[in-house]
Amino acid sequence: MSDKKIYLTSYFKKMSAIGIVVLVGIVLAIIIIRMKKVTTVDEEQEDVALQREDKSQIKGVVELAPDAVQSAGIVIETAGTVQMKTVLELPGEVKLNADKVVHVVPRLSGVVTEVRKNLGDTVKQNEVIAILDSRELAELKSAYLASIKRVELDRATFDRRARLWKQKISSEKDYLASKQALAESEINLQTAAQKLLALGLSQSDLDNVSETKNTGLTRYELKAPFDGTVIEKNIAVGEAVKEDADIFVLSDLSTVWVDVTVYAKDLNVVKAGQNVTVRSKVLGFEAEGALAYLGSLVGEQTRAARGIVVVQNTEGRWRPGLFVNVEIVQEEISVPVAVSVDALQTLHDQPIVFVQNGNMFEARFLKLGRNDGRWVEVLQGLSPGERYVARNSFVLKAELGKEGAVEED
Repeated sequence: MSDKKIYLTSYFKKMSAIGIVVLVGIVLAIIIIRMKKVTTVDEEQEDVALQREDKSQIKGVVELAPDAVQSAGIVIETAGTVQMKTVLELPGEVKLNADKVVHVVPRLSGVVTEVRKNLGDTVKQNEVIAILDSRELAELKSAYLASIKRVELDRATFDRRARLWKQKISSEKDYLASKQALAESEINLQTAAQKLLALGLSQSDLDNVSETKNTGLTRYELKAPFDGTVIEKNIAVGEAVKEDADIFVLSDLSTVWVDVTVYAKDLNVVKAGQNVTVRSKVLGFEAEGALAYLGSLVGEQTRAARGIVVVQNTEGRWRPGLFVNVEIVQEEISVPVAVSVDALQTLHDQPIVFVQNGNMFEARFLKLGRNDGRWVEVLQGLSPGERYVARNSFVLKAELGKEGAVEED
């Protein structure tokens, strides 16, 4: 029995050892498997992180046929050297050219009998714009006619006494008195004529005064002093007007002024004579000009000086009262590569342009430099001679989103 117990004891010891070995093996296997799973998960997470990190470097490509490019209004240009301008942008306002504005006043009182021009009408120099019935004018014309008759009478008297004096029939005193009377009547005639000429009558009108009927003595024609446009009208038929009434305001709108606000901090770089560009962002057009005047005084309230730019306005597009931007050129530089501002799009918070290669359009990330509002300097990402989408590039960016070529965060 003792041998049997010894055998059983030895057997159980062996089995226990084997069990421990197996258990240790299972535990080690479990640990290894878990470690592999952790490693796999870490690798997958790392791959995802790398993919996310590299996403900003993905270059999306869109394919468009030539007819689709044309229908989308896509404009292709070639990258190359561009003359960029460093400009100073200042606010401005279009105003009337003060040298080409006239206030029409009748210069005598009367009653309006006819108005021939309305607001916005164009007028020619010496064209009749209104007619008054003026008793004052009749009195001036009558005085002019009387002066003519007086001169004729005094001249006849002088001629007769001069002849008698030469014949020793009349005294020198009578001769000199008639000579003085003629001179005074001629002076009165010149004064009467000047009064009528000052009212706008011509010499031809004066020559025909004697032929005017009584009813025509009161007729007073107001004429336009130059070619222009009626911008104000304060007259109506039947209205009694005074000699200083501001009845019409005419302006020659073929040129206008742009009042520029030049801030004190910019006075060191702004000079009279500099080339400028006047741009209306509301109406979408621009004009070139020069700074014709720069004030010597700085306003107490605005802390700015006044500048004036004369702009040609033959087409009448620049309307007084319109707010504009005035760009003054400070310097002009040449850059090797630049693209138009309209060409730029943003992808993953980075600027891009679409570069054409046949029917393929590649989204190219750029490093940009200076910007003058029209052109942007390209430091990296685009080479001279490459063709890029200059306008309507948003169509291609939309296609990227549709095709899922590039997913944005």
